[in-house]
Amino acid sequence: MSDAPPPGWGGPPPPPQQPQQPSGQGPYPANYGQQPPPPPYGYTAYSPYGGGNVRSHPQGTTILVFGILGLLICGPLGIAAWVMGQKAMNEINADPTATYTNRGQVNAGRICGIIATCLMILGIIIVIIAAAAGSN
Repeated sequence: MSDAPPPGWGGPPPPPQQPQQPSGQGPYPANYGQQPPPPPYGYTAYSPYGGGNVRSHPQGTTILVFGILGLLICGPLGIAAWVMGQKAMNEINADPTATYTNRGQVNAGRICGIIATCLMILGIIIVIIAAAAGSN
């Protein structure tokens, strides 16, 4: 097999012609690399969370920590996480103009608090049944 091109093949086409640039400008615009102008007064910056008033709930981390600790070691912290989490969710839902970045964190802490409270109640019921069965 030879490395010669097939007969009738005239080679690649010539590259397309580039438009002529003014001398010294190159392929980039004159203001390339400079800072963009400031936004107009009253402009709200784009937010990946939907724009507007973006913030986090101040008790989000506390609620999540209480919920996790309620699951792991102490049931009454689960009650606190449940109550605080429900209050925070009501505050988040009451303000439609704000977008909270830690809504999922608050909800996770609230759910952990609900589970911890149910487990605590179940444990109390088991202790009462065991005590009643042991006294007979």
